Amino acid sequence: MNFTDLNLIDPIAKAIQEQGYTNPTPIQERSIPDIVNGRDFLGCAQTGTGKTAAFAIPILQNLSKNKPSNKNIRALILTPTRELAIQIEENIKAYGKYLPLKHLVIFGGVKQGSQETALRKGVDILVATPGRLLDFIAQGIISLKNIEIFVLDEADRMLDMGFVHDVKRVIKLLPQRRQTLFFSATMPSEIQKLADSILNNPVKVEVTPVSSTAETINQSVYFVERDDKLDLLTHILKNDIADSVLVFSRTKHGADKIARKLQSSSISTEAIHGNKSQNARQNALNNFKSGKTRVLVATDIAARGIDIDELKYVVNFELSDVSETYVHRIGRTGRAGAEGNSISFVDGLDLLNLKNTEKLIGMKIPVEKNHPFHTDNLVAQKRDSNNKPSQGRPQTSNSSRPQNSGSKKPGTTPAVGGFKKPKNKNFTRKK
Repeated sequence: MNFTDLNLIDPIAKAIQEQGYTNPTPIQERSIPDIVNGRDFLGCAQTGTGKTAAFAIPILQNLSKNKPSNKNIRALILTPTRELAIQIEENIKAYGKYLPLKHLVIFGGVKQGSQETALRKGVDILVATPGRLLDFIAQGIISLKNIEIFVLDEADRMLDMGFVHDVKRVIKLLPQRRQTLFFSATMPSEIQKLADSILNNPVKVEVTPVSSTAETINQSVYFVERDDKLDLLTHILKNDIADSVLVFSRTKHGADKIARKLQSSSISTEAIHGNKSQNARQNALNNFKSGKTRVLVATDIAARGIDIDELKYVVNFELSDVSETYVHRIGRTGRAGAEGNSISFVDGLDLLNLKNTEKLIGMKIPVEKNHPFHTDNLVAQKRDSNNKPSQGRPQTSNSSRPQNSGSKKPGTTPAVGGFKKPKNKNFTRKK
C-alpha cells in the first residue's frame, strides 16, 4: 500500500511526501482509515513502528474538515515524558505544515509563562504531560469541555511512572462524546482495564508484538567482567565504531558515571535522565541529533521520545530486569527498514536477565569474542543472606583479557541489581 491509497487531503499528502514517506507502516495502514472515519482505536505497538503518524495524520485530517469557531482546544494528546511530547508536537508540525491548525506542547520543569501565552491565543491540538496539564486546568487556563479527539499515548509507561491516577483525573474532565485513541507498547491488566473503561467499540490492532525484534537489527552479546565495562565501552568507541551511539544505563547515577568516563577519554558524550533540567535534556538531545555529541547515555524513561531514523548503534551497558525493555531499547535503531546494531554487555549479574531476554525474543543472541575484555566463563557473584556482596569475587577462567589491562581488584565494587543467589555455587553460562 502507498500513502496515496489512504485518501488523505492534499495539504497532508504534500507534507508527508516532503518527509519522504511513501509506504505506511502496518500500524499506520490499519489505523488511519478507521480513525479518519471516527472510530475509537486501541493500538498495541512497540517503539519504532510509526504510531505517532498513525494518530497524528488522521487527527489533522479530521480537524481540518470543520473550521473552529473559537479558540478552544479540540484535540488532546497525553503522553508521559517531556521528550516524547516534544517529539510528537514536532511531527504534528511537519505533517500539518500546510494546514491552518494551531498546535502546542506543554510540560513541566520550565516556567509556564510562554506556554500560558500561547494557550490564550488559541490552540487546536495540545500535546501535554499529565502534571503540567492538571496544573493549567487547576488555574483555569485550560478547559477540556470542547475536546473532540483524545489520545492516550504510551499508556504502559504512564503506569510505570505512576501517572495512572492523573490520567483518570483528566479523563473525568473530558466530554462524553469524543473520539478516543489509545496506544500502548504492552497491555498489562491494569492498562487493559483502563482501555476498556474509556473506549467505545474500538478497532483493535496489534502489530509487531513486544516479544519480537526487527530483523534488520544485528544483535550481539559481549561477555565482560563488571569492573571492565567502562573500559570495554571506551575501547569499542575508539576502535570499532565511528558512528553515533545511544547507550542505555539502568540508573541515573550510572548514566552520569558512564558519561564522565567517556568524556575523560575525549569522546563527546552527554547524559540524559530525570534529574537533568528540561533545558539540559533538550539541549543534549538536540546535540546528539545534530551530531555535535557523538554518544548519548540515557535511562529508559528519558529515552522515550528519542526518535532518530539513522541511528546505527545501541549499547546496553547492562540489561534491564524487565525483559520487554530490551526490545524497546534496541528498537531505537534499525528503523524504517534501515540496518541497526545492538550490543549488550553481560557480566555475572546480568546472566539471569540475559536468559529471560532470550526466552522472550525466542533466540540466542550471538556472542562476540573479538574484544580484549572477553571472558569465556562468567561466574555469578555470591551474595549473603542480607543481599550484600561477599568480600571476594571468583575469578574468571580461560580469559583472553590481557593481564595488564588495569582491571581493579575483585570485590572492590559493590554489586547492584536484584540477582538471586543460585542454588549451585558454580552457576555459570558456558558457551
